[in-house]
Amino acid sequence: MTDSAPFRGRTPPGATPTHPPDKPRYAHPHRTRTGRRRHPHITIRRTPRAPPPPRADAGPVMDETEFWELIDAARQRADGDSEDQADLLVERLLGMDPDLVLDFARHFEARYNRACTWDLWAAAWVLLGGASDDAFDFFRCWLIGQGREVYEGAVHEPDSLAELLDDFDEELDGDGEELGYAADEAYEQLTGTVAPDLGIAPAPPEPLGVPIDLENDRALAERLPRLWARFGPE
Repeated sequence: MTDSAPFRGRTPPGATPTHPPDKPRYAHPHRTRTGRRRHPHITIRRTPRAPPPPRADAGPVMDETEFWELIDAARQRADGDSEDQADLLVERLLGMDPDLVLDFARHFEARYNRACTWDLWAAAWVLLGGASDDAFDFFRCWLIGQGREVYEGAVHEPDSLAELLDDFDEELDGDGEELGYAADEAYEQLTGTVAPDLGIAPAPPEPLGVPIDLENDRALAERLPRLWARFGPE
């Protein structure tokens, strides 16, 4: 995976695309499926930005607890709908200082990058019945949107998603693309400019951990036995 790669149309080496070319999951290159404009500089695969602006020592700072409280409050109000959750997050962020919005973006991107592991890609593959690298990007955003307990549990032990998730509908769950745009959209509306570089470590060029053949059912079942038993194909 590379940060400069386009946001769509890529699959794991040697894998069969989850979404055939004649039926693209997202047909419009500049819009999400709900019509939100895709920002070329956003959390997911952002292009290089200008250096981060200096912040006054007395400026506001968002800590980790506040970040997760925003995520949880929006999820509860959205009743689990990731698109509504993203809209609610934008609404909340628009009432904040732009520096706080950038802090939110830093928290989000750091966790998005941390979740780039082979085991979590395998978990996304099991839950979704196949996951291109784009789908894995969106899955990681969705995972953050599920809150601290689910996210931390999944990163620590992806197989624990078998217990952490009350239910999972591959037609409704697992896609948090819109969440990845919330902070950038709010910052742009507040300031009239695109968000600067966040000054955090970039995503790894390839998923971390031991690689796995994502199209090998036996390998998936061995790597994630509990998740496979609950959500794998019958």
